[in-house]
Amino acid sequence: GGYYAVEVLNAKTREQLCFLDKVHPHWYPARQALKLDPRGKSLRDDEILQNLPVGTTATMYFKDLGPDACFWTAAGFTKWLLPFLFFFPYIYSPRYAFTSSPHPVVTLACACHTFHYVKRLIETIFVHRFSHGTMPLRTIFKNCAYYWGFSAWLAYYINHPLYTPPSYGELQVNYALVLFVMCELGNFSIHWTLNNLRGDGSKSRKFPVPTKNPFTWLFFFVSCPNYTYELGAWVSFSVMTQCLPVALYTLLGFIQMTIWARGKHRAYSREFKNYPSLRVAIIPLIL
Repeated sequence: GGYYAVEVLNAKTREQLCFLDKVHPHWYPARQALKLDPRGKSLRDDEILQNLPVGTTATMYFKDLGPDACFWTAAGFTKWLLPFLFFFPYIYSPRYAFTSSPHPVVTLACACHTFHYVKRLIETIFVHRFSHGTMPLRTIFKNCAYYWGFSAWLAYYINHPLYTPPSYGELQVNYALVLFVMCELGNFSIHWTLNNLRGDGSKSRKFPVPTKNPFTWLFFFVSCPNYTYELGAWVSFSVMTQCLPVALYTLLGFIQMTIWARGKHRAYSREFKNYPSLRVAIIPLIL
């Protein structure tokens, strides 16, 4: 192999920090990120300098990811300790003190919401594979604020004594429940398939393809069916509860998941020359 001189600059100030063999030793590796462009994506740990689009002198940009914590601690705080749509009646105004909604859909919504996040926690521990065993503290606080805040907001309206059940009653609730369960099973199936793809022992990178499991057949049409199923679960939850804050939460989630899915789709398309042309990012044949 050839000789490479690697210069590391501060991504904000462009100040020269050091060469690659002395990248801030007082900061542990999980806290460091290196980029070829100050506004670009961080380089993966498994990328090789010889394969990067650089000359014999490579200029990289360093970013401090901040102090971090054990990923499992982060997962527990952001998902396990959620307020699971359960509110005590006395949080409402005195005129509704110690009264609760009489509608069965409220209890069902609590069960579905709890199931969703318990499933995510179990997947985080036993199914997902992560390149880093840590997570920046700022990300933990951001996740806590997002998940806890929205869960409390949804819970306030769904558990309110004046909550109005869906317009089409049990029919609407039951159909939405069936769709919710199907989407949760589909989401789990995709995560399981992705886990098996990364854990097959092969060093060559592959893109996911459908398996014998019918839930994975969405891979024929989209690059990230896990997000498709996640969106379906929240749409069905919105229909089940017929609650405007839930619909807003679903919309925000859809926007964020679309950004992630399109990024993943572009990465697949660039990396694999034989990537299926029929696939789009998240919504079959549309988006």
